[in-house]
Amino acid sequence: MSKIEVKVPDIGDFKGVPVIEVLVKPGDVIKAEDPLIVLESDKATMEVPAPASGRVGEVLVKIGDKVAEGVAILTLEAESAPAPAPVTPAAPPPERREQPIAVTDEFDAGKAAPAMKPGPAPLLGPRGALVDFGAVFASPAVRRLARELDVDLTKVPASGEKGRVTKEDVKKFLGGGAAAPAAASGAGIPEIPAIDFSKFGPIEEKPLSRIKKLSGPFLHRSWLNVPAVTQNDEADITDLEEFRKKLDDEGKKAKEAYRVSLLPFLVRASVAVLKEFPDFNSSLSPNKDALIHKKYWNIGFAADTPEGLVVPVIKDADKKGVLQIAKELGELSTRARAGKLSPAEMSGATFTISSLGGIGGTSFSPIVNAPEVAILGVVRSKMAPVWNGKEFVPRLMLPLSLSYDHRVVDGAAAARFARALATVLEDIRRLAL
Repeated sequence: MSKIEVKVPDIGDFKGVPVIEVLVKPGDVIKAEDPLIVLESDKATMEVPAPASGRVGEVLVKIGDKVAEGVAILTLEAESAPAPAPVTPAAPPPERREQPIAVTDEFDAGKAAPAMKPGPAPLLGPRGALVDFGAVFASPAVRRLARELDVDLTKVPASGEKGRVTKEDVKKFLGGGAAAPAAASGAGIPEIPAIDFSKFGPIEEKPLSRIKKLSGPFLHRSWLNVPAVTQNDEADITDLEEFRKKLDDEGKKAKEAYRVSLLPFLVRASVAVLKEFPDFNSSLSPNKDALIHKKYWNIGFAADTPEGLVVPVIKDADKKGVLQIAKELGELSTRARAGKLSPAEMSGATFTISSLGGIGGTSFSPIVNAPEVAILGVVRSKMAPVWNGKEFVPRLMLPLSLSYDHRVVDGAAAARFARALATVLEDIRRLAL
């Protein structure tokens, strides 16, 4: 055996990321890729895996410590030397959102979830004074969760070791009992009463996946805070589909084979229309009194994984062609299903696309991935008779559902955006203009 020092791998540009769980202790026998610790940034919760099999020596970090890339977390008596390539942390649940709507098309499956979470507002007392959690024994992650949900940690009963307040304590306090205050984002909304379903017949209780447990509260918050409206339209993609099939056939025969689905065209068309309508590529300022226009176009798409939804992001989509985006979509989808996405690959989206693709449906209302202000939903295209001025002809029509934050976008702008998007998809030559 060789003694090695395990360090935090590449976690993007994040610094001072708190340790929220330590999953091993000295003497534990572990296998390569077993999770060692869990980190929680503003964008994602991520596990740091073991680089090799062996026995844990000294654990150098504890819950609440803040770490960055290269910080030593433990020593390991390794059975074999770890691979020289850097280890990418498995990062299941993006806290941004993501949104539980399937993203699938003929070749890519996934679900939209949303996206970047805004910084938590300070919790204020009855006289406007900032609530002090200084005397409470809780991790930074728990303190942040309490401020996001407007929960006074000084009133939360602790169940952790040595009186530590856990995330479960905060959630239990928020959702149960008359003494629990309502969160600011859901004030006055009563909890669904608990029911003993076993009284009516056999049941089986299965725990939610880690991703769903973490993404659920952020989906709920986005649903409660964003006054969303959905604009529906449709695009004639008959010509586009013919061109897509030709590109896909060429891609399958390439030396390094790749697939071309409809999604790369949706990404490029969305970028073109976002440039024409910059309010859709913006976010509200923290004080909700200004718009922050983003001069970059990063498009998020959801990917289905065995554990739940993650949302990889195509960075600088305005600088990439359809084939390059198609290849990147394939690579990111594969990494997502393997749990190998880094936090940097799931952050920074300015607009999200959620496609039900080959599953079906006629339309739906995707949840806006706050702090983004709009999200595009797409379902399966279908042949329909279309009047061309002389006769009805069969055309392949793609339903489009654009959900938007009504505080930023009005109905007329949403209708124009959806129509402009349909126009680009109907004649992709416009992408060259």
